Amino acid sequence: MTVNKPPNGERWHRQITGHEYFAPVQWRRRAALWAGGIIVGVAAILFARGSDLAFALFRTLVSQIPWLPLLLTPAVFALIAALTNGRFRQTRGSGIPQVIAAIEVEDQGFRQRLLSLPITVGKMALTLIGLAGGGSIGREGPTVHVGAGLMYWVGKRFGFTEPKALSRFILAGGGAGIAAAFNAPLAGVVFAIEELAGSFENRVSGIILTAVIFAGAVSLGVLGNYAYFGRVDAQMQLSQAALAVLACGICGGIGGGLFVRAISLSDHGAFAWLVRCRRRAPVLFAAICGLALAALGVFTGSAIFGTGYEEARGLIQATHGEATTFWVLKLTANVLSYWAGVPGGIFSPALAVGAGMGHSLAGLLSAADSSAVALLGMAAFLAGVTQTPITAAVISLELTANHSMIIPLLAVSLLARGISSLVCHAPVYRAFADRIIAEHERAAD
Repeated sequence: MTVNKPPNGERWHRQITGHEYFAPVQWRRRAALWAGGIIVGVAAILFARGSDLAFALFRTLVSQIPWLPLLLTPAVFALIAALTNGRFRQTRGSGIPQVIAAIEVEDQGFRQRLLSLPITVGKMALTLIGLAGGGSIGREGPTVHVGAGLMYWVGKRFGFTEPKALSRFILAGGGAGIAAAFNAPLAGVVFAIEELAGSFENRVSGIILTAVIFAGAVSLGVLGNYAYFGRVDAQMQLSQAALAVLACGICGGIGGGLFVRAISLSDHGAFAWLVRCRRRAPVLFAAICGLALAALGVFTGSAIFGTGYEEARGLIQATHGEATTFWVLKLTANVLSYWAGVPGGIFSPALAVGAGMGHSLAGLLSAADSSAVALLGMAAFLAGVTQTPITAAVISLELTANHSMIIPLLAVSLLARGISSLVCHAPVYRAFADRIIAEHERAAD
């Protein structure tokens, strides 16, 4: 029996059009990722502008009435505590642990509680209120939460209901959030893989890249091609770098680990009494934290309020130097803000603490470039807090457009991460994500 074979041209046409690349579901996924990336990029830019305006309002008021934080900050912290002890509980803190938990637990109701549009909008609004009240918080962690929530919403709107598929949308949204917040696309990819996913998969990498590209394109189109802290041309000789890496790595690892232990309040350990106090009177507890933060800023004359962006930029650029105690005061302000449960991230405040720490260490290192040591301190402290050395190094690299420091940055981040793991065994975001998952499992039993 003779079988009629189609002509070669027709056979090639069938092979090409039948390829997975041209499948309708793949183009639907791409369209969802493109749309989601654009939406996340726009939201990140609006959130960044809103954050700047909110903190500018606080600074304007304080310049006219220097003692105002003693009233304003406790009142704002108390208001936020009242709002986040109910329906908006999942807006508390950084937002990155919520994203990690949502990726791992493929339960629709659980994900809806963590990533719904009311939570997404509430996260942005309460972070802006926190900045307007002088909270020592950042917007990058919340941007990850917002990005994941928006991408989850877009994925469902495009008809993706399978839990594994939605996990990838959440992951892509989180990476796009970091990319747009810092104007650092490579950092967004690395962060999503190292921190959010905890692994590398071929399919996931393409999904992350697509979302990051479109979110980054929006950021570049609106804000232009800029480095977050401006271009930093600092360099170090090998002999100087070795000593600076050792000093910053040890201090960043210990400091970052202690910071995580301080904010990881639990029913056991040295801070158990604080947990009991917060549980009994959350609004009063938040007000006391706000008052302590305000007093620290007002009576020391230190710029510890807000994200710490201006202070970190000045230290990295060597345009001005904060007092040697700045990083200790800023670290304390970060802890107080986190204890109060104010929605806000620890990325920017951690960068400011690290830059201040590095600047202080530069005074002890003869002939060392203070900008270079401040940059190493920034990467070291961030790595000590997050225990993700590649992310810390890449973010520090992209925020300063400094390629000459890549080897010292990688070395100091790796050292800080190792020392931090000795001080605090669980990475901060992982530990908080596990708590959220454990609460869900207890409620489900």
